[in-house]
Amino acid sequence: MTRQRATVIGFIAVLLWALLALFTVGSTPTPPLLLNAICFSIGGTLGLVWTWRSGGLSQLRRISWKVYAFGTVGLFGYHALYFSALRMAPAAEAGLIAYLWPLLIVLFSGLLPGENLRAGHLIGACLGFAGAALIITGGGSAGFQADHLPGYALAFLCALTWSGYSVLSRKLGETPTSSVAVFCVFTAIASWGLHFALEAPVWPDTTLSWISTLALGLGPVGLAFYVWDIGVKQGDIQMLGTSSYAAPLLSTVVLVFAGIAMPTWTLAIAAVLITGGALVAARASLKG
Repeated sequence: MTRQRATVIGFIAVLLWALLALFTVGSTPTPPLLLNAICFSIGGTLGLVWTWRSGGLSQLRRISWKVYAFGTVGLFGYHALYFSALRMAPAAEAGLIAYLWPLLIVLFSGLLPGENLRAGHLIGACLGFAGAALIITGGGSAGFQADHLPGYALAFLCALTWSGYSVLSRKLGETPTSSVAVFCVFTAIASWGLHFALEAPVWPDTTLSWISTLALGLGPVGLAFYVWDIGVKQGDIQMLGTSSYAAPLLSTVVLVFAGIAMPTWTLAIAAVLITGGALVAARASLKG
């Protein structure tokens, strides 16, 4: 596979993640852990079938249990927090806060051995956090609403989880893309167990909610992981990293066009600040 083709494949993940908030809203009223369980069951099954057809099952036995544990915690934590956040706060605003993760990845990676934290990183962080603060204090057209604070807090924890997972994954070395299927299966198992222990079973109750749930498992919480893994390992990782900063803008635009979010100035400015902050920080890294 050529580097250019792998990069294009990786970019498919960015487009799929832009639909994550839309499908999450559409999956209402399914609770977060049950939604996690259904989606990762679908994504894990797809991955295992692909791994089996490509003859990669033998590779899975050579991967350390620590890698599997780490990947499972990362996937489970991020999506459980994300689904919970969008159940407790407006989708566009919570989604934008969750999409602070590209910026946080740049900041955290600057603290790794051999890396430097530059002025551009700090300027980008200030812009991104200003966007998040605008969401929390402005709250779109309705102003500040204390009822949404728990959802915003979960969205920020979501960003911390994925950025920490992404940065720490550098210490695990190279692992085959087939390992992602196992991450998904273990995440599904954990989600089913916690769902039965902590949640009342509320299944999708309309055609729209079922379509949204299945679409989540097939796309943003399924195929996206595999194509992203191929892209970052075989493609242009800097181009993919930069393109991921478009996700918060794309996600917000999708929600507005779907009629789920109102096109307010607060939302637009917050989206520009968060995306622009990530780009400023990324440019500082490229200069280094």
